[in-house]
Amino acid sequence: MSSEPEQTTSEASAAPALSTDRPLQQAGELLLPWTKKSDLPEPGRLDLSIEAGDLLAAVKAILDARWGYLIAITGLDLGKAGQFEVLYQFGQGAAVLTLRVAIPHDAASVPTVCRLIPSASFFERELAEMFGITVEGTPDPSKLFLPDDWPNGAFPLRKDFTAPALPKEATPETA
Repeated sequence: MSSEPEQTTSEASAAPALSTDRPLQQAGELLLPWTKKSDLPEPGRLDLSIEAGDLLAAVKAILDARWGYLIAITGLDLGKAGQFEVLYQFGQGAAVLTLRVAIPHDAASVPTVCRLIPSASFFERELAEMFGITVEGTPDPSKLFLPDDWPNGAFPLRKDFTAPALPKEATPETA
């Protein structure tokens, strides 16, 4: 007779599926050649800072290893720091890997990942439209959310954004 507590089938099978330690360790080892900084901001998450020039090689390594899938690409305006961060979030089960790419405001550009992940086009269009970050080589640079007559150079998710004046006929006072 064993002295260990007996596990039910659901308990025994659920434990490994929820563990994020091994997948995140694998991702960290896989991306070590391109990693400038590594952080575990909370359980189940690994953030790796990489250079924009290393982005395609890092994403290709993730795909070649069949490590997860692209969840999202998001932008972050660091305001007074004069930088943006472009965050490429990948998931595998409950594990979340984020590639953090810092770029300066005055040279806000990243390469497209659409040649590797065609569905990234939606995220890249949003990044360009809302932050004004150039996505070099993206297959579809057209607007996604903003109206066609939206002013050039007005990027709503930048910290320094000020809303353009509404046309006179659209103001609440004239409605």
